[in-house]
Amino acid sequence: MAVTANTHATDAAVEILQLGGNALDAAIAAQWVLNLVEPQSSGIGGGGFLLHWDQDRRRVSAWDGRETAHRGANADLWRRADGSPAGFAEILATGKAVGVPGLVAMLEAAHQRHGRLAWERLFRPAIRLAENGFAISPRLHLLLRDDPLLRLDAAARALYYRDDGAARAAGEILRNPELASVFRRLAAEGSTALQGGEIAEGIVAAIARSGGGLSAADLGDYRPRQRDPVCGNYRRWRICGMPPPSSGGVGVLQLLGLQERSGLPTGNPAKADAVHLFAEAGRLVYADRARYLADPDFVPVPQQALLDPGYLDRRARLLDSRRSMGIAPPGDIPGLSAQADDDAPELPATTHISIVDPAGNAIALTSSIESAFGSRIQTSGFLLNNQLTDFALTRERDGAPVANRIQPGKRP
Repeated sequence: MAVTANTHATDAAVEILQLGGNALDAAIAAQWVLNLVEPQSSGIGGGGFLLHWDQDRRRVSAWDGRETAHRGANADLWRRADGSPAGFAEILATGKAVGVPGLVAMLEAAHQRHGRLAWERLFRPAIRLAENGFAISPRLHLLLRDDPLLRLDAAARALYYRDDGAARAAGEILRNPELASVFRRLAAEGSTALQGGEIAEGIVAAIARSGGGLSAADLGDYRPRQRDPVCGNYRRWRICGMPPPSSGGVGVLQLLGLQERSGLPTGNPAKADAVHLFAEAGRLVYADRARYLADPDFVPVPQQALLDPGYLDRRARLLDSRRSMGIAPPGDIPGLSAQADDDAPELPATTHISIVDPAGNAIALTSSIESAFGSRIQTSGFLLNNQLTDFALTRERDGAPVANRIQPGKRP
């Protein structure tokens, strides 16, 4: 099974599976194609989280390719020249928003551990499509048409827009030879081609032109992380997800735990009472997310406490089948409740890939450049992320620190 957001990417995954590649090989090939045909959502200028199921070992592994803040990322990054705090819209399409990309290095590390086909072979579908061209989808056309910022970048404007500034039409054939060239370099040299040399120089220069301070040393120092997945039980199932700095694994397990404790019998999830309790449980989960979840290499993250059965019992008592609680309070975790809440905005973006190979190995890959078209900064045929805006815009409130505040080397 191969499921992606675009037919071309699914075709690439199927091609790799039919060649004898495994789930990870297929997901990597699909990701490169998505970078080309859905540039707004993900790519080598961004990052990702990967869960891998090894059928033979019956083991889940978690791979962290999240972007990191560069050396100069501190509280002043979010301030105007006069010292006042800058708004999200002022930061979004600037070099200040760009984190050190981690997707390629993470996929390379996971492939070295779990891949079957040669790394180079996984780039061929994307290279072929980038050189021969693909028909712009209606979705991509609408996103290009309606985005007010992307056409301000000269490289992106030349690739995606006509001379009069109008977006290229749906069905028009789009070729991206620059990206094909980058893919060839990555296929031959691996992630080092992105972390040093002329591609890295292009990234640093493009960011500098847009007011950012990410350096070649920041790119060269990036390292992906293999982490322990976060797992828990829901009814008769064992559920595993991505651990922090992702909030996904903890959040989903909390949500399922609250649902199980809600007293609502299993049945039609579209009924009004089921929808109500799901939404109310979500309020509690997101309140905890804003207060406690961040990069565990920088702040203590109470993962076990947030999933403790007794804690979930107490939180479930706040669910009321007759009314909404409104804005939910975070739970009380001893020693950490003095933290302030995150205020990073939630934006609709990213992509997800699900692959299961004939041997039963499985992949869940979420990758992103954050908002649609990321920072709107293009270099060498690909867009750079704006993931640093996933950090809290406010470092502290009333003297209390925000766990997800920006710090050099930290992952949002």
